Amino acid sequence: MPNERLRAAMAAGGWTYATLAEKAEVDPKSVERWVNQGRVPRRATAVQAAEVLGEDVHTLWPALRQARAARAVSPELVTLYEQRADVPVSRFADLFAQAREHIDVLVYAAVFLHEAYPRLNDLLRERAAEGCSIRIALGDADSENVRQRGEEERFGHGIESRCRLALMHYRSLIGVSGVEIRTHGTTLYNSLYRADDQLLVNAHIWGANAFAAPVWHLRRNGAGGIFDTYAHSFDAVWATATPVQEE
Repeated sequence: MPNERLRAAMAAGGWTYATLAEKAEVDPKSVERWVNQGRVPRRATAVQAAEVLGEDVHTLWPALRQARAARAVSPELVTLYEQRADVPVSRFADLFAQAREHIDVLVYAAVFLHEAYPRLNDLLRERAAEGCSIRIALGDADSENVRQRGEEERFGHGIESRCRLALMHYRSLIGVSGVEIRTHGTTLYNSLYRADDQLLVNAHIWGANAFAAPVWHLRRNGAGGIFDTYAHSFDAVWATATPVQEE
């Protein structure tokens, strides 16, 4: 079957079999077969020809589009919890206690941490004193996205008061060296709890409270993986957040 996409691209640019063959470093008969018989060149040759024509290689030769093989389990996935309520609070505390370089928390409120583990601030002070960089991003209680989240969770104004309560819990850490607290008004798709190369991701579900949504425990396994995707997401939110000042 003729390759009409390739024929049109060549015609639009005024390319002949001979001129394209010269640029693609093949015989003109090969180019002719690409067009008239629908032959598919080797990937490297196709990429070179597509660049010459200023076209996407997969548009010209869809057969070269390779689906990435699906993995049954990501090598970065340590544990999958059906809901956050299944994760012992000691799991959060243990991860933070093991951190030596980074502790990052991105939430709207997550007051369950202080309620179930009253020593949380002491633990964070200890880690900061050992040189660990701690960043806490809480929801801005006055933001439209926080209000909307409350409606979606059927929490009403409760989530706004919980954001204020969370800030109250962390307020004693404001001014502590190595600890920075900010508030953000972003749409929160996931709550993130990072300790160095480990990360707990609480995925949010429309219409459900975060405690009823799943959590996956990730461990970084090289650059460019799932862990880094979420880490970069934290950094992007952090850049938009407002530092909380001492009163």
